[in-house]
Amino acid sequence: MKISCVVPAYNEEKLLGRTLACIGESALAFEALGWGFEVIVCDNNSTDRTAAVATECGARVVFERVNQIGRARNCGAAAATGDWLIFVDADSEPSRDLFEAVARAIGSGRVIGGGSTVRMDRDAPFFGIWVKGWNLISRTFRWAAGSFIFCETSAFRSIAGFSLELYASEEIDLSKRLKKVGRTVSKSFLILHRHPLKTSARKMDLYSLAEVRRFLRTFLRHPKSTLKDPAACHFWYDGRR
Repeated sequence: MKISCVVPAYNEEKLLGRTLACIGESALAFEALGWGFEVIVCDNNSTDRTAAVATECGARVVFERVNQIGRARNCGAAAATGDWLIFVDADSEPSRDLFEAVARAIGSGRVIGGGSTVRMDRDAPFFGIWVKGWNLISRTFRWAAGSFIFCETSAFRSIAGFSLELYASEEIDLSKRLKKVGRTVSKSFLILHRHPLKTSARKMDLYSLAEVRRFLRTFLRHPKSTLKDPAACHFWYDGRR
């Protein structure tokens, strides 16, 4: 068994090193089972030292010119050699306990993929409420958060990976399609919850509540077109770090 961890990264020189160090430590969960492990960072057309930081940390680096999270993840997955893929965002820190939970899910033979509930790395009143709400939705509908997704490589490739039309919510779209594939082979899509993924609350500092409200108004009026418009999804693409 081999696990490929894919990290999409756009201008992430500040947090990427910490994320990769955490992934390396937590990967001992797989090594203890005798499983192979590799880390692939997709530099998504960064203008900072993202690629250099990844290389210094021992990750394999691939490059995607088009700035889109789904494309970056697909690019990293295309270079992967593992039987299973784990996608981790560059500002997140998966624990060894979480990786051990993934290993148990894989070992059960009853799971095609899944995700994890999340928690912020510090107190964030507004975002804290949003995270609690998202975790409830995630577990209810079995939708993975984009910051942490795992799945069989063969299943991922059979559905051509992440949608190239979406600039946000691509993880929900992938979750739905993986669940559909799983039903055909009697395998489930699992949301792990005992060891939530720690992720950065930096957007609380980078974006105002007024900006969040404007995005939500636009999304609620025109959901489909908003998710396909990189300008509308600027929270993920404007390069603010």
